[in-house]
Order: sequence, then structure tokens, then C-alpha cells
Amino acid sequence: MLDRRNLLRSLAATGIGTALFHRSAAALLAAAEEISVDSIKQAEWITGLELTEPQREEILKNVRRTGSAMAELRKVRLTYDVPMATQFAPTSQFRRLETVTRNAEPTEALVVLLPETEEEIAYLPVHRLSWLVRTQKISSVDLTKIYLKRLKKYSPMLRCVVTLTEELALEQAARADREIAAGRYRGPLHGIPWGAKDLIAIKGYPTSWGIPYYKDRELDTTATVAERLESAGAVLVAKLSLGALAQGDQWFGGMTRCPWNPKIGSSGSSAGSACSVVSGLVGFTLGSETLGSIISPSTRCGASALRPTFGRISRDGCMPLSWSLDKIGPICRSIEDCALVFDAIHGADGKDFTAGNFEFNWPSTKKLDHLKVGYAKSARQNDEDREELAILKDLGCELVEIELPKGLPFSALFSIIDVEAATVFDDLLRADHTEGFNTWDESFRAAQYISAVDYVRVQRSRSLLIKEFENAIAGVDVFVNMNDLVQTNFTGHPSVVMPIGYRERDGAKSPRPVILSGHLNDDERLLAIASKFQANVTAHLEHPDLDSWLEKFAAGELGEA
Repeated sequence: MLDRRNLLRSLAATGIGTALFHRSAAALLAAAEEISVDSIKQAEWITGLELTEPQREEILKNVRRTGSAMAELRKVRLTYDVPMATQFAPTSQFRRLETVTRNAEPTEALVVLLPETEEEIAYLPVHRLSWLVRTQKISSVDLTKIYLKRLKKYSPMLRCVVTLTEELALEQAARADREIAAGRYRGPLHGIPWGAKDLIAIKGYPTSWGIPYYKDRELDTTATVAERLESAGAVLVAKLSLGALAQGDQWFGGMTRCPWNPKIGSSGSSAGSACSVVSGLVGFTLGSETLGSIISPSTRCGASALRPTFGRISRDGCMPLSWSLDKIGPICRSIEDCALVFDAIHGADGKDFTAGNFEFNWPSTKKLDHLKVGYAKSARQNDEDREELAILKDLGCELVEIELPKGLPFSALFSIIDVEAATVFDDLLRADHTEGFNTWDESFRAAQYISAVDYVRVQRSRSLLIKEFENAIAGVDVFVNMNDLVQTNFTGHPSVVMPIGYRERDGAKSPRPVILSGHLNDDERLLAIASKFQANVTAHLEHPDLDSWLEKFAAGELGEA
């Protein structure tokens, strides 16, 4: 019999003797009562090596030992709110503040005329609604009732609402009206109705995570971001759909539809958040992103949104998918609104230890002259024909051609999500509670074959990516439409998205997006530049003709997607 220590040392580089091999062998015969030497032999294909009989015997002992240890560990109850002991910290080099000051206000002092119709009121951005509520031109209760009416009218078609929080909303709205009348104005979100992606826990209401198994499950907690919005005086009117376990736009209520073309989905996973805000069903929303779940539905639906620097907003009370990737961010009708919401929710809470206190001011105090904007040449358009570049030039920006890192195998980085998510939902997988999982169950099973060594190797490669990325963007303040969704999610850099125009497609409008990304912890400058950019376009002020689509829906012309 080979010496165990020497054997494992000699085979470590190939994965044999590691958690990869042990789990693989066990997975192949999960239904068997006993794992045998033949089981080990069947699992050898994973490493591409052929073991000797003595090596198989030695591995078998270790597999059994590891299996017993893991069986005992699975008896330990690890609820969703128990994070990994190690934390991703791309902003650790930045100075943290003891506390944050939340004093954001709209950039310009506005006098807003109350629109004549409820629909016109519903589509106003937050920074205009807030003036009307603060000056008591409209009460929070009346505004809340407008949104509740629209949620009830259009959600059956759009499938964007999981739970109406009507009773809570009317209580919060009435309290806001009393406080404002008494001169206790809390800020620009006071009395403004909002919607929460249904992975954000609200005590007293279900938090479904988009799957049938949790359809009626209530958590005995309220997420930090929801508590902070309540402190800001915001009014929660609905919990909004997300694709099952934050994947896509398919949930147990069907497919959340795009408001511009309800024949197609709204993308995801913040499907209901993007859909509802563009449809004028709420004043603003919160979404979450692991790898595109804010940017993608906002692009499809034509919302304005911020995916902030990793670690700027607490995820406490929110469903974890990947602890080292998840971000919470605002989805709104304007970039200015995103800044107002961000100001209310950012900062440390002592619960999510990735979240830190960093400076943020709105209106921004950052200098916006002599800006340099990175971009890449397009194979399909000349620079002179690109509308976003023309606007940036008109704003006085210097365009600098840059190239982002491409050398690392990004497909390997995706395993981070699979491994971390598989540990969150392992109990559901093993209990076969996988109805409505979309394709997550396949990913969770596959993740059992990724070794701890490879997971750490991928995370180390991620550190290399961050360094290369910072070097690539060192000479610019922001960069535009660089197809950087994957890179910026893994590096933790912030991005904003907004519509710049629309295409006609299949008899319906399709938003054309602009995506701006910036440096770590430079969310304030990024939002300021994006807001200045948005002041030169009108696409975010347009809204879909929902009533004409509602007629088609009533006639059964939208299908059962």
C-alpha cells in the first residue's frame, strides 16, 4: 500500500486525492450503499489518468473518510444568511468613513406643475415627484393609490408583481403625509412609492426568490436596504418578480414581459424591477446583479440603472447567489433618481461585512471638466456616426481609445457563481425541491465536480484581472459601451445604463442602451457624468403604450410565454 501523504502529494496537481475526485466518485454512485474500488475506477475519466490498484485502494479510504466528514457537516444548519468566512474586497485600499451623511437632493431646484392625468403623474421621475410631494401638490396617499391601481391593471399582462404590499403602503404613505405636513421632511424619497425585487426580505410578507417552493415563505427579517428606504420615508407598494433564483425572467408566475413588446421577456433576473419602473407602476425599484441582472433587464426595458461598486451597499436580508459577486442597485427612470436612491441605501450596516462607508455627495462635488472617456473602435460604425460619442464630444470630453483585458479564460470565472450558488441551495437540491429552478439544478450538480483548488485558482486569477483592468483604464475617467459586463462584474467596477433611443422591431420599439463604467468607488463621478449625458437625450422620458398591448392581451394575442 502506498504511503497516503506521498500519494496525495504526487497526485495533487491532477486533482486525484482532492475534494474534486472524492466528490466525483461519490456523485457517480450517489444511490449506491457502498463506494467501492470499482467506483474509483469509474471516476478516473475526470482526471484523465489511470490509477494502479494500490492507488485506488488508498483513494477509496480517503473518499470514505471525506464522505463521512461531509455527511456530518451537512447536519449543521447553514441558513441563507450565513456567509463565507472569506470576503471579496476590491475596495480595501480605499479609506473608509466612520459614518455616512445622507443629504442628497435633486441637482436643480425645480418647480413642477402637477400633470393633468394620473398616467402623466405615474411616469414622472422621482426628482420631480419629490417636489410635488414635498410641496403637498399631491399627497403620498394619492400617489400611492395611483401606483397601486396601475399595478393591479397591468401586472396580469406584464407578470411583474409577486406580492402587493397594499396595506403596508397605505400606512407608510399616510405617515409620510402627516410628517410632511408637520414639517418633518426626510428627503427626496419621502412619500415616494417603490418596488422591491422579491429576493429582498420584508417582514410580514412572502419572499419567494422566484421559485414555487418558497412561494408563501415569510422571513422573520427586513433587509437593510428596505429598512433604509423606510427611514428615508419611501413607500413600499410591491414585491417584484425575479427569474427563479435570480436567473432570467421565468418564475413561477410565468415570464415577466417587456413593456415595449410584451410578446418577449423583460430579461432578468431583476425582471419585475425593470419592467415595472418603465411601465410607470412604481416610482423606483431596487434590483440585484451577480452577472448582468441589473444591466440586462434595464437594457431590454429601457430603464436607467446603477450597478454600484461591489461593497457599497449591504446585501443583508437579500438572497445570496454568489457572496463574492452579488450587488444591490437602483433601477429608475433617470440617472438622477439612481443617485438619490443610492444615497439613501449605501454604506456599512455591521451585518454584511463587505459593505463599507465611503464618501458620496449629490449633487456631485466631483470636477467634470477635462474628462477623458475610454472607448473601442466599432467594426460596424465609424466614430463619427456613433451618437453616444457625439454627445460626449459635445460635453467637452476627450475620447481615448482603450482595450480591456482579454487574455484570461473568462469562462473559468463563471465557476465562481456555480460553486457559491451550489452551496447556498445545496439543501434544496439534495431534498429534490427543484421545481421551477430553470437550469440551476444542472449547474448545482456540475459544481460538485469543481475542486477547492480550482475555485481558489479562479479567485486568484480574478485578482490578476482586477490589476490588469485597472491598468487598462488608468488613463480615463469612465469608458463607454465597451462590452465589459463580464469583466466589471468580476472586478467589482460600477456601471450605469440608460436608453439613448429606440429601434423598430417586429412592430414594437426596442430600446438602444448606453452603458458607462467607471473606477472602483468612483460611483459619484460615474453618476454625475451619466446624468450630464442624459440631459442631452430624451429616450428615458418616453414610455410604452401599455393600453394597446392590454387590448391584445385581453384578446389572447400575446401567447402564454
